[in-house]
Amino acid sequence: MKTTIVWFRKDLRLHDHPALFEAASLGKVIPVFIWTPEDEKAFSESGPSLWWLHRSLQAFENRLNGLGVQLVIRKGESANVLAELAKETHADGIFFNERFEPAHRAKDEEAVDLLRLLDLDVQIFRGNLLFDPYAIKNSKGEPFKVFTAFWKKNLEELVPRPLQVPVLQRMEEKWPSLTIEELGFLVHRDWAECFESMWEPGEQGAIEKWEEFMDEPLLYYGTERDLFAGEIAAVSMLSPAIAAGDISVRSIWHSAKRISDASVLPAVHQSVMSFLRQLAWRDFAYYQLIWFPQMVNEPLIAYFSQFPWSGTKEQLDQWKQGQTGYPLVDAGMRELQKTGVIHNRVRMVAASFLVKHLLIPWTEGADWFRKSLVDYDVANNAMGWQWVAGTGIDAAPYFRIFNPVAQSEKFDANGDYIRKWVPELADLPAPHIHKPWDAPPALLREANVQLDLTYPRPIVDHSLARKRALQAYNELRKQG
Repeated sequence: MKTTIVWFRKDLRLHDHPALFEAASLGKVIPVFIWTPEDEKAFSESGPSLWWLHRSLQAFENRLNGLGVQLVIRKGESANVLAELAKETHADGIFFNERFEPAHRAKDEEAVDLLRLLDLDVQIFRGNLLFDPYAIKNSKGEPFKVFTAFWKKNLEELVPRPLQVPVLQRMEEKWPSLTIEELGFLVHRDWAECFESMWEPGEQGAIEKWEEFMDEPLLYYGTERDLFAGEIAAVSMLSPAIAAGDISVRSIWHSAKRISDASVLPAVHQSVMSFLRQLAWRDFAYYQLIWFPQMVNEPLIAYFSQFPWSGTKEQLDQWKQGQTGYPLVDAGMRELQKTGVIHNRVRMVAASFLVKHLLIPWTEGADWFRKSLVDYDVANNAMGWQWVAGTGIDAAPYFRIFNPVAQSEKFDANGDYIRKWVPELADLPAPHIHKPWDAPPALLREANVQLDLTYPRPIVDHSLARKRALQAYNELRKQG
């Protein structure tokens, strides 16, 4: 019987965990969580995602304690911590699931080299993506640069079946360990109260959320997911749990597929496939991160590094605070402040507004989202911003500039989303709530709206901003 250390990272779960499953089949398991310098740097000032990690760790530790297994918590360089723990516990091996962030990949390679020199059985597993990112190439043997081709290729592949929760042997021994509180994740608490009432981090909470989504909203996902405030909330709200690894994307894939396969209704099949396509976009984000690691900070279309950004810090602050004068943009940014997430379509509109209306670098927006999102994910965040800015591979066309008013009128005609997050406009009827600057003065008075006092006028004119952005993009493309 062997003793194996299983290093948990963005996979604080027992189900479909390849490293844990294999280790448990060999004998005793010693779970460890290490707060590394690269983690500390990645999560710098990311209060909401650190709050999630704190609560997810608590849930995971409680689950293990209930099984008679200790979660060892340490802090430091991963290679050194793992080597020390292996010596303390007389472990035979160290298993963990692969991570794809550039800094973590480099450190993992260092750790593997050191640990194998100590005659330890070191094994790395792939359990956090649907497909093997290294095996997927186009006909020329090169990485795909278009999502549709990537998606079609992957549909030919089989997503591995999820693994069951293994039986873990009780461990009588106790090893030196930090407490979760000693990691110091909950430094910023101004948003914590709202988060506590809204979210339930951890494996069990994620599974329950997924089961609720499968009961009905998934069936309407294909047609309802773009609505900000419909009667049926056709969004899963699973993005934080997926980003943290509280739930397996392979498990989600297969349970959704079962619903599609069991239904004879084309609409159900279409809705499920729309949802699965979004999971594949997540894979595509990590695929890009693996093959183009510079995507986090640099445009993947090189000549965009010369783009003539001209927005001001004041405008950036107005965007962050939800004070742009465009109700949909402001509603989204305020939703972010309160909940740590934004509805996906609103997220695109708000991002497009920053980059194309205000001509502020997409990296500024990506950094604000990193600090503000409870579902922050380095690959998804970078891909999303480069898509909106038109600077990435398979990005939105540079001439696609979201009209915040048109988007609001199309997907929330009554303005309920705006009423919820921009309460100073709540008494304005539709369609005026989408563009209060055009509302009759008498109607504004009746709704207690005073432009420039209770709610700002637009900080830029949409038509002029669109024209300016297109001119800048066209000039840059000529030079490029």
